[in-house]
Amino acid sequence: MKIKTILLLLSLCCVCNVMAQNKRKDWAQFYRYEAKNDSLEKSPSVVFMGNSITDFWAKTRPDFFTKYNIAGRGISGQVSSQMLVRFQSDVINLKPKAVVILSGTNDIARNNGLITLEHILENIVSMCQIAKANGVKPVIASVLPCAGFSWIPEVKPADDIKKLNEMLKTYAKKNKIAYVDYYSALADERGGLPEAYSKDGCHPNAAGYEIMETVVMKTISKYVK
Repeated sequence: MKIKTILLLLSLCCVCNVMAQNKRKDWAQFYRYEAKNDSLEKSPSVVFMGNSITDFWAKTRPDFFTKYNIAGRGISGQVSSQMLVRFQSDVINLKPKAVVILSGTNDIARNNGLITLEHILENIVSMCQIAKANGVKPVIASVLPCAGFSWIPEVKPADDIKKLNEMLKTYAKKNKIAYVDYYSALADERGGLPEAYSKDGCHPNAAGYEIMETVVMKTISKYVK
């Protein structure tokens, strides 16, 4: 009897340990916006889905998001696969009119390992398809220019960013999806962000975000009136 009790306790301990580990390994980071999503009193007009660029945007220019009832759902460091996994929770369940998808930089930076441009595109295509299936208008944003990553200097992203943007633009045009071209409005001759718009060459400062707001409003203005 004692042996059975000990074995049962050991089993329970193992289960609890696995559950605790799984909680710590919330790979898609559902927890990040869980409370915010649950506390929303009304649906946002538009959701901005993205990585640190979107994450910092909402923190740097909060009045823009409040004024137009935009929900920022960016998570620093995330790749397109993680965004796809949490797309239902952080976009569809909020019932917005449209979603602006800004993704790809961290994939090219290998934040989750090597991935081809084709597979990055497929993840973004999947997000668009999920949005359409749920009556949400998808908007694809170009990847922002970046000539080098401070956290992985051996990767030279400029050419891959250009290639991915062409792929995104082609897909958007073929499928009649709005395409927001931040790249052309921000890129310098190196294919990076100039100092006037960024401290590290990848993440916009307030001036950079102001330009992005002007660009994106041309597309989403009809959803935020």
